[in-house]
Amino acid sequence: MVAPRLISCTLVVATLALTACTSTVQGAGEPAASGVASPSTGASTPTALTADAYRGALGKQRDGVRDALSDVAAAKTIKTLDDRVERAEETLRGAAQSLSALAPPVEARVQHEAYVASLRDFTTELGTTLGRVGDRTVCTAGGVFADLSGKLQALDQTGKALRALGDYPADVVPVKVAKKQNRRLANGTFLRSGQRTGRGSLQIDNGASRDAVVTVLRGKAKAFSVYVRRKSSFKVRGVRDGTYEVYFTHGADWDGRAFTRSCSFERFEKSVRYRTTYTSTQIRWHDWRVTLHMVSGGNAPTATVDPESFPG
Repeated sequence: MVAPRLISCTLVVATLALTACTSTVQGAGEPAASGVASPSTGASTPTALTADAYRGALGKQRDGVRDALSDVAAAKTIKTLDDRVERAEETLRGAAQSLSALAPPVEARVQHEAYVASLRDFTTELGTTLGRVGDRTVCTAGGVFADLSGKLQALDQTGKALRALGDYPADVVPVKVAKKQNRRLANGTFLRSGQRTGRGSLQIDNGASRDAVVTVLRGKAKAFSVYVRRKSSFKVRGVRDGTYEVYFTHGADWDGRAFTRSCSFERFEKSVRYRTTYTSTQIRWHDWRVTLHMVSGGNAPTATVDPESFPG
């Protein structure tokens, strides 16, 4: 059986054409066709809005789009992020439809069309990113905007070009456009060090293809949290006596509080216990070893954890 390994002590805590009517007249003359042609009823070009009216229509849509994107930027959890990206997609789609029906002032027509096209493109891409949030390929608000950076930049540029014509409110991008990053901490960096004055140790082996953050709880309190790079190991020393629960999250691009991409959340189903015993001649304590990747002969099954319940 293949599973992560957790070993104790001396155990090795190893996303219209014209229409006409005809009639035939019988008589001395030849048959004839008679009828009245209907006038053409093709759609006429709507009258262009005045600059003020156009400005007001733009502003109404601008405010809604900015608010929706600001809500996405403020999302702190994956569930909240998923809900807000979905609502933003609906808001932006409605804004694009409303703006496409407007007849802008003649001097702004070209920029208006480019702006609406960019808004549509961004909305389509936002729908794709929504799916990526759902499967946790994208995990944070920053990750969403980084995933959309190309379309977001195009929307920002077309909005600025339209605004420059007459102070038209088309500045709908409320966040800084940032490209994808791959930020990492040094191996063994403590996010929380805690009091480590015991004799025990926890050896962490991360043979996975993604970096990890291991968080250890003693009861409901966080004892310590440490960053372990992919294909690396780290030993936490000074673990005090007690019973501990071990949680870990894998991912890419650590933003200081979470991985922005490719995230997963798990915990070991088995707790680890540290105990120091003293005799007249010996002091004995526990050392544990955990592996964050699947290994042959692993004896420590793991369970997926809802990100909302993960100790952050």
